[in-house]
Amino acid sequence: MSIAELPTIHRLNPEDNGLCMTPQEFDSIDDWDREYTFELVQGVVIVSPAERQPNDLLGHWIRIYQESQPQGECVDDTMQEQYIAVANGRRRADRAVWVGLGRTPNIDHDVPQIAIEFVSERRRDRHRDYVLKRDEYRAAGVVEYWVIDRFDRTITVFGTDSQRKFDEAQSVQSPLLPGFELSVQKLMTAIDRYQPTT
Repeated sequence: MSIAELPTIHRLNPEDNGLCMTPQEFDSIDDWDREYTFELVQGVVIVSPAERQPNDLLGHWIRIYQESQPQGECVDDTMQEQYIAVANGRRRADRAVWVGLGRTPNIDHDVPQIAIEFVSERRRDRHRDYVLKRDEYRAAGVVEYWVIDRFDRTITVFGTDSQRKFDEAQSVQSPLLPGFELSVQKLMTAIDRYQPTT
């Protein structure tokens, strides 16, 4: 089969892990298996299981802050599983938060100020989450990148030129979200609730 005869991909599935495609081809796909997340890294599709319940809860807490505190008006929007254009592809943040725009963000063009990742267990995934995504998001214009690590029981916040690590005795605070406090222990308890038992 020649390259001209290759079928057009209309849906992404777990078996597409390792598939090569361009950013334009990746962007044109509007259907995918919702139990998985898909990223395009240097022209290769990477498939990972989705983190849904704790992510939903985090979004709920951000919305409560947005709606119930005067300072919360700084939040323009928050969404889970948001794609961010990076130099060599498309990264998918588990959660994106837009702040300070004063308007509804254009999710296809406005880079979120905060990108949040629930770290994965495999060594290569941890390297990706802690190092590669940090650097790519910074280059794309993300101001803060939060890594939620259920294995280390911490949340690390990477700023433009800083790094802060919060343990279960602490709450995450950010100058981008004045007055918002995220209890690390409360989030870890919620994450534990949704982990499979062995």
